[in-house]
Amino acid sequence: MTVPLGSMPAAAITFRQGAGLGIELIRLGETGPGLVRVDIKATGVCHSDLHIVDGDWPTDRPLVLGHEASGVVAEIGAGVRDVQVGDHVVLSWFAPCGRCVTCASGQAWLCSGTTAIDNTLPDGSTGFTDDDGLEVWPYLGLGTFTDSVLVPESAVIVVSDELPFEVGALLGCSVTTGVGAVVNTASVPVGSVAVVIGCGGVGLSIIMGLKLVGANPIIAVDLSAEKLAIAEELGATVVLRGDEVDVPAHLQEHYGGADFAFEAIGRIATIESLPSMLSAGGSAVLVGMTPVGARASIDPFDLADQGKSILGCNYGSSVAKRDIPRLADLYLAGLLPLDKLIGLVRPLSDASSALDELRAGVGLRSILVPAGREEELQVARPTG
Repeated sequence: MTVPLGSMPAAAITFRQGAGLGIELIRLGETGPGLVRVDIKATGVCHSDLHIVDGDWPTDRPLVLGHEASGVVAEIGAGVRDVQVGDHVVLSWFAPCGRCVTCASGQAWLCSGTTAIDNTLPDGSTGFTDDDGLEVWPYLGLGTFTDSVLVPESAVIVVSDELPFEVGALLGCSVTTGVGAVVNTASVPVGSVAVVIGCGGVGLSIIMGLKLVGANPIIAVDLSAEKLAIAEELGATVVLRGDEVDVPAHLQEHYGGADFAFEAIGRIATIESLPSMLSAGGSAVLVGMTPVGARASIDPFDLADQGKSILGCNYGSSVAKRDIPRLADLYLAGLLPLDKLIGLVRPLSDASSALDELRAGVGLRSILVPAGREEELQVARPTG
């Protein structure tokens, strides 16, 4: 018997103000015009999800969490042209409108017409309802902590069928942000002295990007010996424990300062220290996201006198339809060892534990898998 679309509930990881994190049954609506239904195969656990759970980014709507995912196209709505049923895809959390001035100028990451940051589909609606028929909203327009999602065509990036789903998930946010910060935002030249503060998923992706463009030396800073060891494996030539070394003094003494300093934590004290890490003419790149309303103090005289600059980085200044397939191809060519970013592959029901570990700064990137899809994973990883 054929079950009508939307009639079968599925488990989802949700966040409700006042109730916190939970597991609920949700239903998916019809695949309307311009929309694509994607069956989720793997979804990463990102700091942006944690910002919602911890209240750093307040929300007054119930949300299905998750925004870093890969899957397979299950159905397309009327008017969808560039995506076909059966395509393997990565989902981009910042779905551009394609019509505003910034999109027209090639800066899709600055799109003024996207509804993703409002946690809705392009028409302001949601594809989710709870088991009582009440609306639940897709975090960043995706809501990937569940079995299947409805998303706009502009959020769906077709990739090679050879790309492992769990690697593809990371391309949806952390890798595109980190590598893009190097290649797009900062345009780091060969031979540049670069320092990366924070070696989580984004920071490690920055290190891979720096190796890719030929920066040297690449200095990684973290509090975790485990993460620093991975940083070395991925291309860092120097590793420093941030609680054991005066990092700005070390950089000035040994290198005359860094040409580029990347902050991948979103910590105010670290952001404030970036200019003191730089050489004259150097650039600080803000990649880590802070809580809403956070403020940092910077010495403007030093910036002006020494010709230093501060660059903001949103989504690696990336055009998803251009950059995500390129990154996928670099992985498949052996030039970006993205599978080394993956820690535990675990069931969707372990989302709370994965977020706790992310908050504590332990482990590598957790990948969540909807129930029954564990056998579809393509990279052998420990499960927990």
